Amino acid sequence: MADEVNLIITLNRPQYPVLATDQIAYVYVEAQPTAVVLQAGVGHTPLNLALVLDRSGSMAGQKITDLKEAAKWAVEQLDDRDQVSIVVFDDRAEVIVPSQPAVNKTAVLAQIERIDERGGTSMSLGIQQGLDQLQAGAGPGRVSRMLLLTDGETWEDEGQCRQLAQQAAQMGIPLTALGLGEEWNQNLLTDLASLSGGTWEYIDTPDKMAPAFSQVVQAMQGVVATNASLTLRLVTGVRPRAVWRVAPLIDRLSHNALSERDVQVYLGDLPSKGQSVLVELTMPPRQAGDYRMVQAELMYDAPGSQQTAARARQDVMVTFTGDEVVAQGVNGRVMNVVEKVTAFKLQTQALDEAAVGQMAGATRKLRAAATRLLNLGETEMAQQAQAAADQMEAGQQLSGRETKRLYTATRKLDMSDLLG
Repeated sequence: MADEVNLIITLNRPQYPVLATDQIAYVYVEAQPTAVVLQAGVGHTPLNLALVLDRSGSMAGQKITDLKEAAKWAVEQLDDRDQVSIVVFDDRAEVIVPSQPAVNKTAVLAQIERIDERGGTSMSLGIQQGLDQLQAGAGPGRVSRMLLLTDGETWEDEGQCRQLAQQAAQMGIPLTALGLGEEWNQNLLTDLASLSGGTWEYIDTPDKMAPAFSQVVQAMQGVVATNASLTLRLVTGVRPRAVWRVAPLIDRLSHNALSERDVQVYLGDLPSKGQSVLVELTMPPRQAGDYRMVQAELMYDAPGSQQTAARARQDVMVTFTGDEVVAQGVNGRVMNVVEKVTAFKLQTQALDEAAVGQMAGATRKLRAAATRLLNLGETEMAQQAQAAADQMEAGQQLSGRETKRLYTATRKLDMSDLLG
């Protein structure tokens, strides 16, 4: 047993009513670094980093200038414990910095400065070369990560890109996919992140690339645990409905049935501030009393101590009561999480429906999301959702930029009050 991570379980109710039917329970699961890790201070996890950068013709002008500055920022944050490689792609891929220790930064920065725009976009070629370089630079105690940036659609190789993302997952290499501007394929980048166990981000203007790159590298360096997966062992009659990552960003997580009563959720990296998920379950009827409904087990690798398959476990105990007044009590902290996840769900469902022409349903969901956001005190997000609903109701299409901004906004709802 390693001592890097603790599991903390909180339910949305202190006690649940005795009912004759199934009822919903929300289980808030926090995976947090232990006091041992925090007292020692979260250090710099040695990286094996591949930058895979789009240099197609659409990157001409300010984009390519700012891309080079962003890549330089990323390299400057590395030290001699890190490996770095840089791949650029258009309709072919070129390794401009083969995997090497981040020692001779002057030479690496000089290669970055030579990047120019050209050609079309074949993203799969860049991803493949990036994986090859990461494989060459892998080493004990070092985590391998890919930062991928594109500003457009790839040419007829989306299937290959998704296959490579699955291959990356098997290699333990999450992809951080960054989309610049309006023209990139959101479905593809979100799939690449999901399939590889990574994440994705929207960069609306070129000048924001450098801080985005810097933030991504810092997050990679601050990883406490990798390859984390959460297994939920359910008692008979308990069924999972949905699992949502809550922090550091809100996202729906896919879950796999390992058996009739075991469900596994892949979490990927655990940052220094931890990661939390919200699990929605249905529970069968029970008489008054205390019951174990779920056992949660977190399995992870700890690069700092070079331990693999470390485990942390926690039982989920549920109290049922016949006292109707007592059963009305709720945990405000968890219900706040539920409200934020619901706002995200409504907004993303609305945008998905709008994309296939179901404008009436999309408008209703956006207005409902706006109401919830307003109740949460997120006035600006609520106004954006309301304005989008008004625009769609008037028969006007949302631009690519508006859609991407709305889709990403609620992923970043402030969770600071939940991470203390």
